[in-house]
Amino acid sequence: MNAHRSAPAQTAIVWFRRDLRLTDNPALRHALEHAEKIVPLYVYAPDEERPWEPGAASRWWLHHSLSALDAGLRKIGSRLIVQKGPSATTLRRCIRDTGATLVCWNRLYEPAALKRDAELASALDDDGVSVEQSNAALWFEPGTILNGQQLPYRVFTPFWRTVEKQLPTLPAPSKAPRKLPPVPRGLSRIEIDDLALLPKIRWDDGLTRSWLPGEAGALKQLKQFSEHVASYPAGRDRPDRIETSRLSPHLHFGEIGPRQIVAALRHSAGAAAHTKGADSYLRQIGWREFAHHLLFHFPDTTDAPLDKRFAKQKWRRSAADLRAWQHGATGIPLVDAGLRELWRTGWMHNRVRMIAASVLTKNLQIHWLQGARWFWDTLVDADLANNTLGWQWVAGCGADAAPYYRIFNPVLQAKRFDPVRGYIRRWVPELARLPDRWIHQPWAAPAAVLQQAGVELDKTYPRPVLDLGESRKRALQVYSQLR
Repeated sequence: MNAHRSAPAQTAIVWFRRDLRLTDNPALRHALEHAEKIVPLYVYAPDEERPWEPGAASRWWLHHSLSALDAGLRKIGSRLIVQKGPSATTLRRCIRDTGATLVCWNRLYEPAALKRDAELASALDDDGVSVEQSNAALWFEPGTILNGQQLPYRVFTPFWRTVEKQLPTLPAPSKAPRKLPPVPRGLSRIEIDDLALLPKIRWDDGLTRSWLPGEAGALKQLKQFSEHVASYPAGRDRPDRIETSRLSPHLHFGEIGPRQIVAALRHSAGAAAHTKGADSYLRQIGWREFAHHLLFHFPDTTDAPLDKRFAKQKWRRSAADLRAWQHGATGIPLVDAGLRELWRTGWMHNRVRMIAASVLTKNLQIHWLQGARWFWDTLVDADLANNTLGWQWVAGCGADAAPYYRIFNPVLQAKRFDPVRGYIRRWVPELARLPDRWIHQPWAAPAAVLQQAGVELDKTYPRPVLDLGESRKRALQVYSQLR
């Protein structure tokens, strides 16, 4: 529903959600164009996102992102009004207290948010309050990118061809406002600290050292990446290097928008290598777009396979194996390195995510939802659409899924993508003294080599929880039956 007004509103509420930025924020821009007074509002209502309410790492990021947004608003004369939900009750109270006749927000596309927002827009319209909903999170609205039969794409490559052709039509990102009117006095609000988003037991030191949440941090990260994007195609699969953009959490919380990324990379493109790197990276952002379009069209895939044949799959239940995987104690060094990186920093390299997910779902035959839930709680970039697509892709039950016979071998993957073993040595330091030949498979090393490196299997480092070869054979049997 869009507002069409002949006269400016006296007061507009800008309802911030996961669009925590001032630059290229369509809801904020619309409010500035149609109202004299602006009330920036954030409503914390995690219950409305169940069963996928924000996990612990996401709450940590949200705390710091809200603080950064409030600081940015104060610099231009305003401030963030923070309240607790329910959203409908809180918005109506804020409308009553401010006399607002216009509410602006940017769309969210998760199933629970879509349902809530549709009901709320209808209720506000009945109250005589205009609502303006905009797109700040994606290049294109879900439902606008369809195949020749006017159906949603279920394979990425043709989806990307269509999207890529339309990228030049994107509007240029709008600039952040230089000044906002002060927020009316006396509004009910709480402090960001009152949301209790930070952990009571401070396990977040690694997150603090690794990240700078907020719009300024996002823009800084984009600038750094754009200067070295030429090396992205060759380096993006190397977990031992910082070759990826690390923009995913900033994108999830809307501290930067995908239009800004296109503009920055294409504006700075010059040499052929730079252009190739930019195009390669934009294709990865295209996967993010694909994930959100899929979730919009197939909302039940958050908990059920897109490929219905996989609904009858019988999964193993092993609390011990799941716990070993979660804690980076599987005895498979590359997988353990990834899970430990995740626990310490709230992030895991995408190549390692795929390998770790493959070991869980295919070798261990543990339900992909178990892995999706763990990632949801521990990733700072936990995004429902991306998380769903990624796990179903690896498990073989989603859109454009990995073939059933693609079972990542973590030993071969370590040899190829961690060639100097820097990643394993960093995150699994108890193996650091092992020679390169054995560090990715210590269970195969001669006893003398282990002894010299100070490694004692099952004491200083666990033996593998599975046999990679035998577990691969079992997985292929299961998948061939499902086919």
